[in-house]
Amino acid sequence: MSQLQQRTQRDLRLDFFRGIAMLIIFIAHVPANPWTNYIPARFGPSDATEMFVYCSGFASALAFGSIFLKQGFGLGSARILFRCFQVYWAHIAMFFAVTFVVVIGTDLLTTRDYVGQLNLHPFFNDPMNGIVGLMTLTYVPNYFDILPMYLVLLLMVPFVMALSLVHRLLPLAAVFALWLANQLFDFQLPAEWWSDRTWFFDPFGWALIFFTGFAIAAKWVKPPPPKRGLIIACAAFVIIMFPIYYWPIASEVEWIRAFREATWMPLFAKTDFGLLRWLHFMALAYLCVTALHGRKEILAHPLLMPVVRVGQQALSTFICSMVLARIAGMVLDQTGRDLLSVVLVNLSGFAILIGIAYVVRFFKSNPWRRPPALAPKTTPVIMEPSGPKQGSELELERAKA
Repeated sequence: MSQLQQRTQRDLRLDFFRGIAMLIIFIAHVPANPWTNYIPARFGPSDATEMFVYCSGFASALAFGSIFLKQGFGLGSARILFRCFQVYWAHIAMFFAVTFVVVIGTDLLTTRDYVGQLNLHPFFNDPMNGIVGLMTLTYVPNYFDILPMYLVLLLMVPFVMALSLVHRLLPLAAVFALWLANQLFDFQLPAEWWSDRTWFFDPFGWALIFFTGFAIAAKWVKPPPPKRGLIIACAAFVIIMFPIYYWPIASEVEWIRAFREATWMPLFAKTDFGLLRWLHFMALAYLCVTALHGRKEILAHPLLMPVVRVGQQALSTFICSMVLARIAGMVLDQTGRDLLSVVLVNLSGFAILIGIAYVVRFFKSNPWRRPPALAPKTTPVIMEPSGPKQGSELELERAKA
């Protein structure tokens, strides 16, 4: 099995693009946000979700893979289970935090039914089934579907690491076989107790992009170096995908619309992770990495470091962004969605998420464990007594002389 290389410092590319993904996810989850017209999801099959899942797989290999190699399979699996424990309770906390916000918003504001906007009325109408479903992940509302998918992907890591003991390419073969079987047999997990709806993000399909990032970070596969021909091919593919996927064009051109719906739509599928989404993301990733080849230091520029910090605290900023997005939507409902309001609300959201990232980073640094700053030592000054010297003092001075 190939060795996971020990890094001397964080790769800012990983943190930067995770930070970009977090900011895009915030934009995408603000209801009726005009800025969603300009996010990557509008211009091609892949979007910020692919970026987030790929980077999460990459980061998981760096964070957990070396534990399997150095500490053994038992401790490696225990570390994965502990991370799953954290993600699970983060998901539960996020659900109740968002639910609290929409309940308060519905009660205080007359703009709209924010509880119904997230289709949470069944939860309140049948709280017994709702609580059981929530805690067992058999109730996964659409707004809350990313972390459950991520949790299942993490649970696959010990099995993938076990396969890598046989051959470094066996995990990729197994993951691709799982993806293909999912396309053929449509494995699904229940998302509601009152209907047949399933998880919006099927982890058995999304495992393909997660473990692509994992395999690259683990050095099981080596990404291709910058080559002129491959750059042209990737750029051409991205350009071709633009009119096919960009709905204002596709909806007006009949043959493109028919081509998408009749022939290629399963390859664009988001729930089961269609293959064109994987190809589109990998093409974009290759172009971005090539553009930064030999220029990674620019990501350390002070203007870009806030984005990097958001990426370094991805779980915390993601949870906060999902809560903040509902509040931002309520603010826009009150102010209107004119240009100034939209700009101020979105930029304020960015600023809050950046501030949260810095605060979380500060507390993770364990400042209370640092040694306290010592007060500078000073030499005490002995003041000579004033007034005439007494007899005993005169005798002491004569003895010294």
